[in-house]
Amino acid sequence: MDERGPQSGVGRALLGAPKQLLADEVYQRVGESIIDGTLPPGHRIRDAELAEKFGVSRMPIREALQRLERVGLVEMHPSRYTQVTEVPPQLTEKTLEYAGYFGGAVAAIAVPRLTETEREQAAALARALDEGLDDPAVLAARRGELLQYLSRHSDNEILDAVLDQTSMPLSRNLRPWTVEGAEREQMRGIHAALAEAILAGDGHAAERFLRAMHHVA
Repeated sequence: MDERGPQSGVGRALLGAPKQLLADEVYQRVGESIIDGTLPPGHRIRDAELAEKFGVSRMPIREALQRLERVGLVEMHPSRYTQVTEVPPQLTEKTLEYAGYFGGAVAAIAVPRLTETEREQAAALARALDEGLDDPAVLAARRGELLQYLSRHSDNEILDAVLDQTSMPLSRNLRPWTVEGAEREQMRGIHAALAEAILAGDGHAAERFLRAMHHVA
């Protein structure tokens, strides 16, 4: 089991910030390190070591780790250590299903409300999905960018709140998912059709294509 300290992917210089901001910052930094693989599955994180690295007390560290546990990125063993969780294939499949239905709902709500300029920007993000067909990490990032853009412009704070709570597990759990070679041309067609639906302001079509991207009807 990997028992290295959390030197990679996290750092100091948080002194002086309010406790909640400290916890939020630790949550973001450690979460990003888990998502990009700097802290791999099975990696052990000890809150005392994190506190030393960040130069903060252990309280905001614990709050951040508890939040990461709630979204499934770590599991905590009180008074011992925190461990980065594994991502079994069935979790990736379940996350793909969730992303399809949730992303489709975001598209259905947001697309009809976009301005012309916003539709052009969102369509460009949809076309950019092609860039990730050869790299699962890039594809996960591009899909996250599109979903966040649509949510931010949906005029629906509930979508933003839900996405804020799920963006990390969505990104992390979908990184292992790959688009096989035989499927890539079909996926390029879906991306292009999604871009056209966004440009047309057709929320129902955008919902359908976004679901299709994630293999849900």
